Amino acid sequence: MRILITGAAGFLGSHLCDLLLSDGNEVIGMDNFLTGDPQNIAHLASNQKFSFIRHDVSNFIFVPGKIDAVMHFASPASPNKNSPYGYPNLPIQTMKAGALGTHNALGVAKANKARFLLASTSEIYGDPEEHPQKESYWGKVDPTGPRSMYDEAKRFAEALTMSYHRFHGIDTRIVRIFNTFGPRMRLDDGRVIPNFVQQAIRKEALTIYGEGKQTRSFCFVDDLIRGIYKLLLSDIHDPVNIGNPSEITMIELAQEINKMTDNPTGITFVNNMRLGNDPERRRPDITRAMDLLNWLPKYSLEQGLERTIPYFREKMAQ
Repeated sequence: MRILITGAAGFLGSHLCDLLLSDGNEVIGMDNFLTGDPQNIAHLASNQKFSFIRHDVSNFIFVPGKIDAVMHFASPASPNKNSPYGYPNLPIQTMKAGALGTHNALGVAKANKARFLLASTSEIYGDPEEHPQKESYWGKVDPTGPRSMYDEAKRFAEALTMSYHRFHGIDTRIVRIFNTFGPRMRLDDGRVIPNFVQQAIRKEALTIYGEGKQTRSFCFVDDLIRGIYKLLLSDIHDPVNIGNPSEITMIELAQEINKMTDNPTGITFVNNMRLGNDPERRRPDITRAMDLLNWLPKYSLEQGLERTIPYFREKMAQ
């Protein structure tokens, strides 16, 4: 297949490029480097099956030649309000990537009669009242809150994708991505695993906001990308959760990272200064992925951290 990937220089997009190329596909990467890192795809420069277009997906997209699939991954994704790359500091760009970017990417799929895959997110469930979250759950989302630029951009993108499927007959897929970690995450990503690992490497006490009883479920990036590829090759049009259902508290996560990095300084608790409306619990129900895609995560949290911690050590030493 000849596949267009928007957001190709991002954490997930770059890993997706690697997998698709390794399976013999031709890949056209697209990114404007707003939050993506050119180093994430630098190793692909000599690959004859990879080409790159620097472009903002909020503007009309033109790609010469026949396209067989479009995978729309372009969007800021970090909730870090203290980072210039976090979506709280890129609210308009985030909304435009979800709305205009999705519209333009769907236009490429429509013009080429290509299949289309949207990278959505567990954030569309908001602060969920259902646990774990099934794809049938509609969510509990504040449309004007401090996270709304990301949550609502993705919810709109899903609605637009399904509208193109129902009205234009576009062969669409929607993946709802749960918390994912691994190499190529930004040092200043702002999410909990990069924060904890960097503090642990510096032999600092790991900072936990609130009481540390809030939970997350963490999926190693290789598992996620494998699931997304399976979804692309399937004929499933309804949204599919991809994530690891193993749930862990922030205290347990901090203890595990301290143990794996031989960090003796422990944990420090501070008042809750996280971005508002941060959900207390998040865990995917992956029954649909198991039944329809024959997909399960292979990597445990510890196995994923064993491959992630050395990456952060190397990046911090540069």
